[in-house]
Amino acid sequence: MKTSFPLPPGATIGMIGGGQLGRMMVSAAARLGYRTIVLDPDAACPAAQLANETITAAYDDREALERLAASVAVVTYEFENVPVAPVRALSHIVPVFPPPEALEVAQDRVVEKAFLNGTGIRTAPWRAVDDAPELDHAFLDLGGDCILKTRRLGYDGKGQAVLRENGTHGEAFDSLGGVPSILEKKIAFEREISVIAARGQDGSFAAYDPAENVHGLGILKSSTVPASVRPEQAEAASAIARAILDKLNYVGVIGVEFFVGRDGELLVNEIAPRVHNSGHWTEAACTVSQFEQHIRAVAGLPLGDPKRHSDCVMENLIGQDVERALPLLREADVMLTLYGKAEARPGRKMGHFTRVSPRSAP
Repeated sequence: MKTSFPLPPGATIGMIGGGQLGRMMVSAAARLGYRTIVLDPDAACPAAQLANETITAAYDDREALERLAASVAVVTYEFENVPVAPVRALSHIVPVFPPPEALEVAQDRVVEKAFLNGTGIRTAPWRAVDDAPELDHAFLDLGGDCILKTRRLGYDGKGQAVLRENGTHGEAFDSLGGVPSILEKKIAFEREISVIAARGQDGSFAAYDPAENVHGLGILKSSTVPASVRPEQAEAASAIARAILDKLNYVGVIGVEFFVGRDGELLVNEIAPRVHNSGHWTEAACTVSQFEQHIRAVAGLPLGDPKRHSDCVMENLIGQDVERALPLLREADVMLTLYGKAEARPGRKMGHFTRVSPRSAP
């Protein structure tokens, strides 16, 4: 491979995926002096409005991927449903970060849970489910309320069904399309938190303070920092994130979501091998945002200091919530980010804003 690190200013970074996460990473790359080429099926994707070049093609288009590889020094991606096989093939031509192994783990919920448990990390009890009879056995085995999820492609509450202990669940498997699934025991948790962490090419590690997250209909509504957790819980969450990154020989930013049990125990809900919605607050409350941190990592630069200078609350603007944008601009201490999407649809993330306040905790 022709690439040598750290990448000098003027080098080109390839981005597979051109959604809002790609858009914000493209912006961060430009601030650090890098050019970007985005590959996305939609020529009008949010990142295309800011990137130096866009290749309009399917994510598994080998010819387009080879064209991308020939034009860039390194490739990264903005979401975890990029097909693994072509990305793995791409990694033999140009460095790809995070590594394809991280994609492979995160794309399949059964593989993800097995990986976490095999690394010594606790999760909710779970069972793999491949057909309706297997669902019946798994439900009896786990007991209590459960959540059935497709093994692949579910996000923002999609591809899920809640199964009640005293309810019926015979049609649940068919309602998700009859595809391979996972049954997870529903946890009585106190709160949900997430840690955004990064690992550099030299193995260096940096983690932001945990955010406390609130969801609605499976979609993140808000992230508050500092989270209502004890210092030792925050340290434990950071240590878990580091164990995951080291095990995967990871390079880049990752999001790790946790349930905090009523007994204080931390259970990992899922991992996302990319910058994460619950880390958007970092652009307003930290000197180095998660987006810049990711670009630093994949470019071979030193990781930035993740400490925050402010407390904050980040809120997503979903669907018609985007109409709040103008009033928000009249408020002090609010940072607004819109994603450049033309149509506001129910459940569609149109932007976010972060309200900052003086830091209250050391």
